[in-house]
Amino acid sequence: MPTRRFVYDSAMTFSTSMARAPLLALYPLWQWLVYLPLVALLTVIGALIAVPLALLVSPRLANLNVAVPWGRFLCIAAPVHVELQGLENVNRRQSYVLVANHQSVFDIPVIYGYSGLDLRWVMKAELSKLPFVAQGCRAIGHIFIDRSDPDQARAAINRAVARLKPGTGILFFPEGTRSRDGQLLPFKKGAFRVAIDRQMPVLPVTVSGTREVMPARSFRLRPGRVVLRFHPPIDTEGMSTRDLRSLSDRVHSDIASGLDAAQAA
Repeated sequence: MPTRRFVYDSAMTFSTSMARAPLLALYPLWQWLVYLPLVALLTVIGALIAVPLALLVSPRLANLNVAVPWGRFLCIAAPVHVELQGLENVNRRQSYVLVANHQSVFDIPVIYGYSGLDLRWVMKAELSKLPFVAQGCRAIGHIFIDRSDPDQARAAINRAVARLKPGTGILFFPEGTRSRDGQLLPFKKGAFRVAIDRQMPVLPVTVSGTREVMPARSFRLRPGRVVLRFHPPIDTEGMSTRDLRSLSDRVHSDIASGLDAAQAA
C-alpha cells in the first residue's frame, strides 16, 4: 500500500513567503515580538482551561481539545509546514508505546499537534518547575521523571501506565536527550521494558526537519518543513525481558530508516 501523505497548506503558503531573504532577515522580530508572546499567552490560557477540564470532566478531553490545538498553533504560526507519512499504520483506538527520535524542542508541538493520538508524555523533572505548563501537564496525566533516580522514574511510569485507558498511549524519546547533530543516538531501554511488561505494541515514529526549525540548545526559530513518519507498529505479545535488546534494535533501525529517507528526499 502506498504511503499516504497529508500536507498542511495553511502553514506552507506563509512559509514560502517567509523564506524570501528580505522577510527572513526580519523573522527575529516576528519571533520575539509576536510569536513568543502569543505562545506564552495561549499556554497560560490553555492551562487555565485544561486543568479544570481534566479534573472535572476527562483528561482525554483536555488533551485533545486544548493541548492538541496548542501544538498545532505553535506549528502554523511559526510557520512550520508539517507532512504526515504512514498514517495507514496508526489505529487511533489502539494504545501504543510511541517511540520517537528527539532532535528539537519543536518535536513536542509537532507530535502533539499532528499525531492524532491521545498521548501521555514521559518528560524530565525540570519541566515540572514551569508555571502553568506543569499544572496543565499534571492534570492531563503526563509523567515527570527524575533521570538521576531510575527507581523513581520506573515507579512514576508504572503508575501512569496502569491508569491508561484504551486508546491512550504513552510517548518516549528513548535517546534521553536531543541530538545536537541530528544523528540518532543509542536508545535507553525504559520504553521497551514498559511495552513488554504491558504487552503494548510499539509505534516507531521518525521526526525530521525540526532541528532546522529550532536546533538543540538554541532559541533560534526559523520557518521550515517537518516530516512526521509513522512506521508499522511492532507487536510485543509473547515477548519477555530477553527480547529487550532485539526490540530496541528493531525500533532504532526503523526510525533510522526514516531519517535516511528524509535526507535522501
